[in-house]
Amino acid sequence: MIISRAWLSPVLAFLLALAPHVASAGSAPVHRRVVVDLSQPPWRAVGRVQTELGARCTGFLLAPRLVVTAAHCLYRRSTGRFVQPSSVHFLWRYAAGAYADHARVVSFVVEPGYDPAAEDRSLGVDRVFLTLDHAVGPAGDMAGLSHVSPRPGVPLLLGGYNRDRAEVAEADPDCRLIGFGVDAGGHRLLLHDCLGLQGTSGAPLFARQPDGHWAVVGLEVAIIGPGGRTGIAEPLDAEAMGTGR
Repeated sequence: MIISRAWLSPVLAFLLALAPHVASAGSAPVHRRVVVDLSQPPWRAVGRVQTELGARCTGFLLAPRLVVTAAHCLYRRSTGRFVQPSSVHFLWRYAAGAYADHARVVSFVVEPGYDPAAEDRSLGVDRVFLTLDHAVGPAGDMAGLSHVSPRPGVPLLLGGYNRDRAEVAEADPDCRLIGFGVDAGGHRLLLHDCLGLQGTSGAPLFARQPDGHWAVVGLEVAIIGPGGRTGIAEPLDAEAMGTGR
C-alpha cells in the first residue's frame, strides 16, 4: 500500500514528522535492494500471495498450513468485499516462475478490528491468516517470532516482491528501526527506513536479536510517499501474537 501524508491521521503524520529525530545516531545507510536466497535463513518461510484477479503481495509461513499477509491485499475496493479464499494462492519461495510448493487457500481469518474502509484507524491490525490446503515446508523453515521488543536503531531486514521486480524476492540489507507510532485507532506501529515498494505488503520485518540471529518483529503494511523511503509495519512479535513469555 502506498499512502500520502494527506491521507494519514494527524497523530500518525506528527509521529512520522518526528521519525528522523528518533533514529539512531550515525551516518544514514545507503539504501539498495539485493536478491535474497529463499533457501537460506531468515528467508525460508517467504512466498508470494496472489489472487486469480491479479493482486500480488508477500506472505510468510507461521506454520506448515498457516500463512500471514496484509489483509488489504485480499480486499477489492470495486466490490467492497474480500476475495473468495479459493481464489488465493501461496507460492512458497517463488522466484522467476519457479517455486518450492504451491498451495491454494481454503479459508482465511481477517484480524478483528481491521476495517478496509477506515484504514487510518486500523492500519496496525491490517493482517489476515490464510489456511492452506496442504502443509508446506518442514517445521524448521517456519518464521520465528521475536521475544525481544525492538528498539530504535536496531538493524532490520525487509524482503519481498517489489512491484518493479515482482518475479524475485529482494531485500534492503542495511536499514534500521526509526521509531514507533500509532494509527488513529490507537494500534501500535513500527516505523523504519527499509527500502520497499508496493508488493512488499505482508512481508516479514526481521530484527537482529541479541544472540545475532534474525526474528520477525513486524508485518509490512504501508509505505509513505514515492520511493518507499519510510515504511510502516505492524508489530508481529511473540507478544503481539499472544505467544510471549
